[in-house]
Amino acid sequence: MPAQGGAQTRIHNIGYRSYDGPRLGRAYARRSLFAQSLRGAYGLGRSAKSKVLPMILFGVMCVPALIMVAVAVTTKLNDLPVEYTRYAVIMQAVIGLFLAGQAPQSVSRDLRFKTVPLYFSRPIERVDYVVAKFAAMASALFILTASPLLILYIGSLLAKMDFSDQTAGLAQGLVSVALLSVLFGGIGLVLAAFTPRRGFGVAAVIAVLTISYGAVTTLQGIAWATENLGAVKWLGLFSPITLVDGVQTAFLGATTSFPGESGPGAGPGALYLLTALALIAGSYAVLMSRYRRVGL
Repeated sequence: MPAQGGAQTRIHNIGYRSYDGPRLGRAYARRSLFAQSLRGAYGLGRSAKSKVLPMILFGVMCVPALIMVAVAVTTKLNDLPVEYTRYAVIMQAVIGLFLAGQAPQSVSRDLRFKTVPLYFSRPIERVDYVVAKFAAMASALFILTASPLLILYIGSLLAKMDFSDQTAGLAQGLVSVALLSVLFGGIGLVLAAFTPRRGFGVAAVIAVLTISYGAVTTLQGIAWATENLGAVKWLGLFSPITLVDGVQTAFLGATTSFPGESGPGAGPGALYLLTALALIAGSYAVLMSRYRRVGL
């Protein structure tokens, strides 16, 4: 069709060329999402306000360990005041607050601002998104819980405690907090992934962890007071932190926090371990189902 007013129609070559560089693919996208989510859990790469809570909680986790180390070194103790496997159980409230603050930050914002479909455009797929977020949350919790254990270990060596005993204790503690990190990370992400509102996600995580722990410890105390000792061991199955406590008591030689110091033996301990693994696998399955429904 001729141009109006006698003007000539022109086709301009704007120099468009197809991309012929390296295509990094799904693995690179998955690693990038993992790194971005892990950094975001501590507020790195975000505003200064976003760094305040995670850094404060990280400091709160580490300060008691530093105090114990100072006491052990100055008084020349032969053993640490707290076992490596007990530290996370004692500080479980801080771990719960960290999870409540960072799990919704990891997934709820993507749902609220409807950016999930952008992730699921190529090359990343749903399984990559879920694996990256799950691994990042578990890694963030492991950094939070393992750092004070390393402080205790370094302090024990400075206090000239037995090297083999302390190394074995550290290894047991790291196995314990690794299980705790994966278990808590899965539960926190599942609760946060069902609401785009961060506040609701925070409340849900705090409620589940706090109510379950409070209910279990109360019922255990009642069972112990009424001499129903068998119930004490089985009630621990119904709270994430007592679940971890039971596993490490049965298999890592840890001292239990159950009333009367009567933790589960190898038989009930196997059920504790299977329950923990089932919760981890179930959390992954629920997240996969949730992000299938999000859709493109």
